[in-house]
Amino acid sequence: MEKNIEIINPALQELIDNYCEPEQELLQRIDRETNLKVLMPRMLSGHYQGRVLSMLSKMLAPKRILEIGTFTGYATLCLAEGLSTDGIIYTLDVNVELEDMVRKNFADSNFEKQIAYILGDATESLKKIDETFDLVFIDADKKNNGNYFDMIFDRVRTGGIIIVDNVLWSGKVLLENPDKDTKNINAFNEKIKNDDRVEQLILPVRDGLFVIRKK
Repeated sequence: MEKNIEIINPALQELIDNYCEPEQELLQRIDRETNLKVLMPRMLSGHYQGRVLSMLSKMLAPKRILEIGTFTGYATLCLAEGLSTDGIIYTLDVNVELEDMVRKNFADSNFEKQIAYILGDATESLKKIDETFDLVFIDADKKNNGNYFDMIFDRVRTGGIIIVDNVLWSGKVLLENPDKDTKNINAFNEKIKNDDRVEQLILPVRDGLFVIRKK
């Protein structure tokens, strides 16, 4: 198997998209501009995954969210939809080249005052944030998924949710002779599977969302 696997038939995905909440105008713009102006636009969550993140956030009504990996801010705004009125989402990213675009996207939203956008190495930024989180979304450099998980686990409340993106890695997790990146994904998935401190399931949403609940 050399080519990527389609998790859901494209026609079926189009139908599913049609039956979820419509994409807001700002999110449509972010999607369009990301695809036109930014390298690797596929990293953007997109409409369907964005609605999944929004729904999970709304179900938790979190006061504190942590996002590791901002990109152009699409997922940040989807997660922010579930924030309590006094809630804050901390979103961490290392890419200073996208800062102007991201800040404009946040300024054009209803959540600007609830977003703490922090640039720099995430492992260093995390040391400066003294919070207990209700919801964490990890969508950054995949080789560090395990490190990020370990760093934030004790700072997630009991019953809190950790979501990790790209855990199916375009189907490459099925390869008999995986490359280094895929091995890292597989190792992380096994790590979570064998962690008796959590309940876990993988949702076949886009590239795979690992939803992990702290017991």
